[in-house]
Amino acid sequence: MTSPAHSGGYLSDPRVRLIEWLPWLAALICYFVAPTYLPLGSYILIMILFALSLDLILGYAGIITLGHAAYFGFGAYVAAIVALRVTADPLAGLAAAAFAAGLLGWLTGLVILRTRGLTLLMLTLAITSICFEIANKAGAWTGGADGLGGFTVKPILGLFRFDLFNKTAYLYSLVFLFLGWWLVRRIIYSPFGASLTGIRENVVRMQAVGSPVYHRLVLVYTISAALAGLAGALLTHTTQFVGLKVLSFEFSGDLLVMLILGGVGRIYGAFVGPLVYLVAQDSLAKQFPEYWYFGIGLMLILVVMFARGGILGILDTLVSKLPHARR
Repeated sequence: MTSPAHSGGYLSDPRVRLIEWLPWLAALICYFVAPTYLPLGSYILIMILFALSLDLILGYAGIITLGHAAYFGFGAYVAAIVALRVTADPLAGLAAAAFAAGLLGWLTGLVILRTRGLTLLMLTLAITSICFEIANKAGAWTGGADGLGGFTVKPILGLFRFDLFNKTAYLYSLVFLFLGWWLVRRIIYSPFGASLTGIRENVVRMQAVGSPVYHRLVLVYTISAALAGLAGALLTHTTQFVGLKVLSFEFSGDLLVMLILGGVGRIYGAFVGPLVYLVAQDSLAKQFPEYWYFGIGLMLILVVMFARGGILGILDTLVSKLPHARR
C-alpha cells in the first residue's frame, strides 16, 4: 500500500498489485452481506472519492487547502439544478457537475496558486465562504437554507432505477469511485505525478530545472476540483437532495481529518481514513449521541501523536517488524 511518493520512484511498479484489488473485493462482499448498511456504504464510497481528490493536491502536490468543499458543493448544486431544470439523466448531471467544478477550480487556481503558505490557506477559505453565501442567498436556484430537493433522477442508462434500499446508489458510487481511483493512480504513477512530488518537496529546485511549476499546479488543481465536483454530484443523485452543509468549512475540516487519519500522500489513505472515521462516527453517535465528537477527537490525537503516517503508517511499522520484512 505504499504510494509512489513513498516508494522512491514514480515508475517503481505502475502495475496494479494483487493487494490493491482487496478494497474492491471487500466493497462487493459488503454489498451482498450487509444490505442494511448500503446507505452508509454509498456515502463512505463518495467520501473516499472526495478524499482522493484532496489527497491528489495536498499529499502529492503539497497544496494546502481548507476549502475543498467549495468544489464538492458546487458540483452537488450543479447536479441538482441540472436534474431539476434541464434533464434528470444522472450521467448528464455528473458530466455537468465535473465540468463546472473543474472550471471553478481552474479559475480560482489561476489566482490562489500564485500565493503560498498562510495566504493560500486563507484564500481557499474565502472561496468556500463566498460559495456558501451565494448558495444561501440565491434561494430561487439553490433553495437557500432549506436546501434543494423535489427532483427525481432517472434510471441509470434507462435500466437501473434508484431504489429505497440504496442498492443502485451503492453500485453507482462504487463504479465512479473505481474510475476516479484509476485516474488518480495513473496520474501519480506518471512523469507528471513525479513532477508534482518534486514540486511538493522543493519548488525552487523544480523551477531551476525548467519545470513549469505554476501551470502544473493549476492543472492538478483543476483535475482535483473536477473529481470533487463528481463526488458532490454522486451525493446529490444518491440522496436526491443538497443542502448548505456541503459548502461549509466544517465539511472541509472533516475531510481533512479523514485524510490525516488514513495517511496523507498515500493513495489508500484516502480509502482507510473515511471508512474508519465514518464507521466510528456512526457507532459512537448511536452509543453516545452527545459525546461522539470526543471519541473522534481522541482517536485523531492518538494517530497524530503516535502514527505520523496515519493508520497506514501504523500498518507499515507492523509489517516492517515481521521476520520476512527484515531480510
